[in-house]
Amino acid sequence: MIFERVATGGCRSYLIGCEDTCAAALIDPESSLIDRYLALANHHGLRIRQLIDTHTHADHFSAARQLAARLDIPVLMHQASPERFVDMRLGDGESIALGKLRLNVMHTPGHTRDSMCLQVENRLFTGDTLLIGGTGRTDLPTGDPRALYDSLFNRLLRLDPALEVYPAHEYKNRDHTTLGQEIRQNPRLQKRDLGEFVEMMRNLNLSMPTHLTEALRTNLSGGKPIAQLLSEATALVSFMSLDELKARVDSHDAELLVLDVRERDAYAAGHIPGARHLPRGQLELRVNEALPDPTLRILTVCEFGRVSILAAATLRQIGFQRAIALDGGMKAWREAGHPLESSAPPQ
Repeated sequence: MIFERVATGGCRSYLIGCEDTCAAALIDPESSLIDRYLALANHHGLRIRQLIDTHTHADHFSAARQLAARLDIPVLMHQASPERFVDMRLGDGESIALGKLRLNVMHTPGHTRDSMCLQVENRLFTGDTLLIGGTGRTDLPTGDPRALYDSLFNRLLRLDPALEVYPAHEYKNRDHTTLGQEIRQNPRLQKRDLGEFVEMMRNLNLSMPTHLTEALRTNLSGGKPIAQLLSEATALVSFMSLDELKARVDSHDAELLVLDVRERDAYAAGHIPGARHLPRGQLELRVNEALPDPTLRILTVCEFGRVSILAAATLRQIGFQRAIALDGGMKAWREAGHPLESSAPPQ
């Protein structure tokens, strides 16, 4: 078996491949690592055939749907998954053929209702059911501490203790552990009484994941996270630096139209000299009236340099091919001590 562990922050994903047939699968792919996965597969001469999420992720963005569309391959999850774009729903005790390899499926609800673990030869991919020195939390949507107890003590921990454990999260940069080591050393697994375990899990008092709402929304629906929207927009536009814009403002460059896409009050409080105002939320509706010449060189500006990227990309998509974005925002412009005008836009 060809095997690669890929880490970003505390997230772990895994590329596994059959050496004889070159067929590969990705387990718990993360959206920021798509190019890396493809490069690794190419390096090993593998062709990714399947994308597997061990559960519905609430703390990061799955790359399964993006890769499925890009590679025209199926997304696999447990049959309890609420995600709408799953192509192949798996049941407990089933197995997945990957060339000459077999991935054995074990339904292990608790962290989420659709959590599952996968055993491939001597490796056990535990998702967020069992972590190194911990377990998945049970206070997120569909989490259940009683179900987690059953999945751990009546299922996973009865497997061969020599199995190597590879979780979907690891925050101390440890590569893997074994089931036997976890049975002996994992603090949460020392609570072998159901009542004590449930009480412990209900009183962990963990902070909520930073991107909980956005991650659930995008992973459940297949929608795009904000970072992906910004990345796609960035690929469509070019940029002008603060220093370059300052020089053009000083020289009264008549061929550059600076378009401030912030809200009215922010524009009135201080804007780049000569900048015109068109809020991002009204851009598509008012663009023909406000910008009748599609050949203009338009530089979009916002507060932090993100909304302006989306605005410039939108302008390009509707025909303003010379639209560009400021590399930075009004916050950086002010901090650099560059000049400002304070006036309300015309009604």
